[in-house]
Amino acid sequence: MSSDRGKDLAAEGSSRSPGHDQPITPSRYESQKRRDWNTFNQYLRNQRPAPVPLSQCNSNHVLEFLRYLDQFGKTKVHFQGCMFYGQPDPPAPCTCPLRQAWGSLDALIGRLRAAYEENGGSPETNPFASSAIRVYLREVKECQAKARGVAYKKKQKKPSPSNHKGDDDSSSAGFFTFS
Repeated sequence: MSSDRGKDLAAEGSSRSPGHDQPITPSRYESQKRRDWNTFNQYLRNQRPAPVPLSQCNSNHVLEFLRYLDQFGKTKVHFQGCMFYGQPDPPAPCTCPLRQAWGSLDALIGRLRAAYEENGGSPETNPFASSAIRVYLREVKECQAKARGVAYKKKQKKPSPSNHKGDDDSSSAGFFTFS
């Protein structure tokens, strides 16, 4: 990572637009990406027994970071033994843990993946783009879907009019998912 690039990012919030006296306000996405990047770098610096340099960061560090973030989550994820497991709207509280929601983690990884490369990291060595991270996110998504009773299924393509044969419902039954 280039230290100059890091300084550029830090100064970006106070930069001025050409010919104007008003500072350029970074977009919400850019601000969040910068905060996420700083948080991840702080996490690496706080590792024990020794800080982890960004150049030595790998997908295992990213996975540990995602698991660390779970303690700050707000999404109730029921254990399989919980009486509310699989219920989208449980009628009472339970002792199951709060976790980071899959969508939040997915968006976070997208921002960190972009920030890594913007800060001099190579796309080939981007730990946020590894298959281990994709597998983890898929497992979180499936686990949370089952625990909350929400099925995540890929939408299937609707049949084209040329393939539709008459009014026989059986010919199109496999193309639609009803919930």
